[in-house]
Amino acid sequence: MKLWNAGITTKPAEIVRCATKEQVGAAILAARQRGLALSVAGGGHDWAGRAVREGGLVIDLSPMNRVGVTADVAHAGGGATSLDVMETAVTAGQTVVTGTVGSVGMAGLALGGGYGPQLGSAGPACDLIVGAEVVLADGRVVFADAEHEPDLFWALRGGGGNFGVVTDLRLRLRPFATALAGSVLFPWDRAGSVLRGWAALVPGVPDELTVHIASLGLPDGTRVLALSPTWVGGAAQGERWVGDIGKLGTTISSQVARIPLTEQLVATERLFAADGRSWYLRTRSLPALTDPVIDLLVEAGDSAVGADDAFAMHHFHGQATRVAPEATAFAERHEHFMLELVAGWRDGDPQPHREWARRIWRDAAAHALPGGYPNVLGPDDHDQIARAWGTNAERLTRVKQKYDPDGVFTGIPLPS
Repeated sequence: MKLWNAGITTKPAEIVRCATKEQVGAAILAARQRGLALSVAGGGHDWAGRAVREGGLVIDLSPMNRVGVTADVAHAGGGATSLDVMETAVTAGQTVVTGTVGSVGMAGLALGGGYGPQLGSAGPACDLIVGAEVVLADGRVVFADAEHEPDLFWALRGGGGNFGVVTDLRLRLRPFATALAGSVLFPWDRAGSVLRGWAALVPGVPDELTVHIASLGLPDGTRVLALSPTWVGGAAQGERWVGDIGKLGTTISSQVARIPLTEQLVATERLFAADGRSWYLRTRSLPALTDPVIDLLVEAGDSAVGADDAFAMHHFHGQATRVAPEATAFAERHEHFMLELVAGWRDGDPQPHREWARRIWRDAAAHALPGGYPNVLGPDDHDQIARAWGTNAERLTRVKQKYDPDGVFTGIPLPS
């Protein structure tokens, strides 16, 4: 079993490939009877390697990658990737809310939140969950939705894979298959002025537009600032917004067109392929692109150790902010920019890369909201974990005790 993050060296005792919910239930019971730590590997990847526990039993869901569409709902197996689900949805003339990378597991992404290019118009992926088939710690199979197992349904929308194994995830689809999307690249030496220009436009950004921002190292060693818009509204207004982005500075390239949303996932996948690189991530949630924040981002790009050291920012706004914090386990509903600090390397000493990410993360704390994005938080981010779910933490703890009192499942870290 190949992990996306080559830096994870954890070795399990056994890997069980499951193709049915019955096999999942049997694997859970076998692990418990033998006293083995249990972990679940969906179809995608996790930087922290939580799919594998030392000396434990891994339930590998990759055979459960089937996807179907019924009316406006996608049925995604526990091993389906975001690209698997998007391809099926687009073929049916619809779209699913995903993240930015096609090889990420759909269930893992959505259960922990799911920031992506449709945040403004649809919210995070967890908001589109309408039901889930879940195998519990005692081997039972339940179905959770608004009417059945409502506590579990609430917890699954942002609480991660901490309550059971999701073998079938139901996701509400959106009635279009294409969007105006792509990337506008600016030279890195103009990053500060471009970011300040974009910050001035942010208060007027409509729900239909979500712009992903990233500092990227190109294969030739050149660093660029990428603004990647996704527009899901009327063509004329979208073209105006893309034009406004292009006017923020002299561009290296501008490739924005109406494309199937599968192409968006494939394009980003090339940057984060499972090709033997090691990865280390940190995250902060920043309420605004203030001058000090922009200065910090510029310094992050200037001081990156290697070409694979980068940052990415997701704009949480519009529809994403209109859901009450208590309506789902995902609690952070203020408008913000979720910053991912991504350190990557192939060989050599990993410490300079890790320290680069840690330093920017520490400096960003003074400008950040409490907590952070649960899907990116690492097991040692104790202060952020304690505050990531806000007032929902107590209810999450109660649901965990109800459905997994023995702590069999360890997905993204929950407050202790």
